Amino acid sequence: MDTQTLCKTLDLERLEVNLFRGFTPEEESRERIYGGQVIAQSLLAAYETVEDRVCHSLHCYFIRPGDPNIPIVFEVDRSRDGGSFTTRRVIAVQHGQQIFNLAASFQVEEEGFEHQSEMPAAPPPEAVEDDIAVQRRLLADAPAHMRAWLDRPQPIEMRTVGGRIDGPNPEKREPHQQVWFRAKDPIGPDPHMHQVILAYASDMSLLGTSIRPHGVNWQTPGMQTASLDHAMWFHRPTDFNEWHLYHQESPSSSGGRGFNLGYIYRASDGALVASCAQEGLMRMRKPRKS
Repeated sequence: MDTQTLCKTLDLERLEVNLFRGFTPEEESRERIYGGQVIAQSLLAAYETVEDRVCHSLHCYFIRPGDPNIPIVFEVDRSRDGGSFTTRRVIAVQHGQQIFNLAASFQVEEEGFEHQSEMPAAPPPEAVEDDIAVQRRLLADAPAHMRAWLDRPQPIEMRTVGGRIDGPNPEKREPHQQVWFRAKDPIGPDPHMHQVILAYASDMSLLGTSIRPHGVNWQTPGMQTASLDHAMWFHRPTDFNEWHLYHQESPSSSGGRGFNLGYIYRASDGALVASCAQEGLMRMRKPRKS
């Protein structure tokens, strides 16, 4: 799925004033819906009920795994329309049950005080190997269906500084990482869509930060991971067709959960355009007794 196909996929069908329907692309072939897709579609559903305001923050919970074989129904609650801020709540439903909910706040454009943290040092994206190339090398002996998964078109280009920890025997690393990423194909002139695609991509790699110190990965037998919640703050508008540095760190993991923070900087001028926080499940399942 390329970026333009992703934009079309995220587009929603309006069923009623506050009711929308979304779909999952057939070529994704996932057992469950990718979390970033539901974040992006929920944000788009909220935007369908908001005029002349831009999302500055969203907070969401992943409640049940999404079924990629059936549509998702998005119900928007118009919580408040204020003078400066608008609040929306979105519930995503499948099989008659909530699979996800999102609360988002939108603000009129406003001038104010400004400061930001400095963009951390990182090798330029041109000096970092593409993640897909790294995965193909590390998974050269993997089953054919896994290698085929890597060959499908990708909407987001990602380059992990220092390389990924895929493969059967991952080494232990510090609980932080840096990832360069951008949309592979032109998104178009709509600034809201750049924000939506950035939200889509923000769920990529973040959970993996808390796994790095433990010498495991998604291939490790018995390893179970899933996003539990996700929060995002949009500080400045940006063009996501440009390179951005996703600086990630994991201050803590405990109780079968990993906590992660992410900061997204624009490469061209070092502007901090967004910040993220996420907690995810990271559980080693015990083998079943025969």
